Order: sequence, then structure tokens, then C-alpha cells
Amino acid sequence: MQALPCGPDAVVADVGFGGGVGLRPLLDRPDAPTVHGVEVSTEMIKQARATFAAELAAGRLRLHHASITALPLAPSLLDGIISVNTVYFVDDLDQAFSELARTLARPGRAVIGIGDPDAMGKLPFTRHGFRLRPVADIAAALDRAGLTLREHVKLGEGRIPAHLLVSTLNSRHRASAGDDRAAGPAG
Repeated sequence: MQALPCGPDAVVADVGFGGGVGLRPLLDRPDAPTVHGVEVSTEMIKQARATFAAELAAGRLRLHHASITALPLAPSLLDGIISVNTVYFVDDLDQAFSELARTLARPGRAVIGIGDPDAMGKLPFTRHGFRLRPVADIAAALDRAGLTLREHVKLGEGRIPAHLLVSTLNSRHRASAGDDRAAGPAG
């Protein structure tokens, strides 16, 4: 979470927040930003509404029931995006990362977290609906979407080491025609 911008005017998102583990640290940061949570699972949205009722009531958190491939967020709305363990369930990674790039403002950051694909491939549950990709393929998809990999952090050496891919918009990504932050849906 430290890789994302913070401050009272920052707008960040956890895309594919699942059980909400990433939402809490974003909301608990000093000078907490406005946080958007995007999740495709109706059950996880329901759970987050109960868990984060105070943050929702205060307007610090906005929840969106949507897929990473069709984000209900305005262009250039976000200063930072995290998405952890979502790429396993996305068929069209180019579309997903294009959506992240579309919603990201300059000089914002997108942080993609994944378990090490070689380690994940040895786990029995990944044979059921998981799409494991080499880290290089994920980095290439980021680049095709207009996101330049700035940092590749390898975490842990346990059962499932992790990778954090930190990227920013590159010069090939077209800039927005203006600041569209106010145009985003309230969700």
C-alpha cells in the first residue's frame, strides 16, 4: 500500500478486493484518500458493506459491483490502483489493464500483486479456474496497455512467494482531454 499515493485529495482503488483485506490499510492510512472498491462478487460486496459501514456512510469508501475489464470509473479518476490476485481469473488481460490505464491519472501508479506462478502451479486448487501466467507475460500486458513497469518487487520465500509489479502510465498512453475526476459515478 505504500506504493500508492496518499493524502486528503488522493483517490485510490482496490480492484478485485475480495474479502476487503486491501481496503482496510488504504482506509487506515494517515490523511486517508478517497477509496473505491471494485469487486465482481455480489457476496463480497455485501460483506464489505457490512464491514465498512462507517467508511461508506462518511463517504470515504465507494463500492462498485463490476469487473476489472469494465470499470465504472471516470477516465483519469484514480491516483493509484492496487489489484491483488485478480489476474488469475481474467481471460482478457489486455482489456483489464487497458481499463486500469484508462482510469489512472498522471503520475499515478498501478500495483499488481500475484503469487509466484511456478509456486502457484504446484498447488492443487489452482487447477480449478486459475489462469497462471509468467510474470514476464503480465509485464508485457501492462506495457501493451500503456503502463510502464517501474519496479518489480519480490516478496517472501515461503510456500508462495509473491510479486508486486508497480507501473505508471507511459508516454504512449494518450492523455485525457481534461480532468474528469468530478465525472465519476458515486457507486
